[in-house]
Amino acid sequence: MRIYDPNPATLRALQGTNIELMLDVPNSDLESLNDPTAARTWVQNNIRSYPGVKFRYIAVGNEVDPNSVISVNRDCVKFVLPAMQNVHQAIVDAGLADKIKVSTATYTGLLMKSYPPSDGVFQHNVNGFIGPIITFLAQNNLPMLANIYPYFPARKQDEVPLAYALFQPGPPVNDNGLVYSNLFDAILDAHYAAQARLGGENLEIVVSESGWPSCCDSIATLENAGTYYRNLIAHVKQARGTPARPGRSIEVYLFAMFDENLKDGDESEKHFGLFSPNQTPKYQVNF
Repeated sequence: MRIYDPNPATLRALQGTNIELMLDVPNSDLESLNDPTAARTWVQNNIRSYPGVKFRYIAVGNEVDPNSVISVNRDCVKFVLPAMQNVHQAIVDAGLADKIKVSTATYTGLLMKSYPPSDGVFQHNVNGFIGPIITFLAQNNLPMLANIYPYFPARKQDEVPLAYALFQPGPPVNDNGLVYSNLFDAILDAHYAAQARLGGENLEIVVSESGWPSCCDSIATLENAGTYYRNLIAHVKQARGTPARPGRSIEVYLFAMFDENLKDGDESEKHFGLFSPNQTPKYQVNF
């Protein structure tokens, strides 16, 4: 599972459960972790203090973007890489580098072009931000985390067939001989292509978020959301990789466990959960 800040009650509940965890450093904390001493303290307080938790990744920042309209996602651009470096060094010094991988969670909003997938490229003005991060991850054999949502292009672009976004049968997309039957694989391979242009040819991507809302527009319905989650799970379980990277398992985190009924912004943003806030399941899914 993934949690977006080191909540002590949640971490205590996870001890001894054998549930592997991705733990975020919130964007608002990135500046403080530019101090190596603060990073060591963060690792001591939130990682080493919970020896019974199986930490898998630390996501140092989520969707930090020089072009974001959300100030906390835009103003901390210069703090991401130093914070990653300091947290990674603290993990190394703690003797945990073989168990816990440090990264950051990016998203498709950083791409200037994602179609066809082989033409995937980052926006020019984010290269100076994401390029050094890619270099750092590649040098230390760490994965990139990426939030991937077929829902958003399907909602915004009439030319994206709904079936293509939902892993349903339909006309495939041919990209120089690589045949895509779903939008998820196409977006993921666009991220791989963009990374490769900045020296990240061998940089693995973990899909740190993917989901579909059950409300409140023409394609955000309970039926479509259930279809997406079930088909995404089935697709990943096949372990066939993507057209550009076949034969590999894809690691994916579903977003989210619960509807966020108190969240600000677009109404659909409140309805990505597999469960309602009262813990009632919205879909029948089988892992």
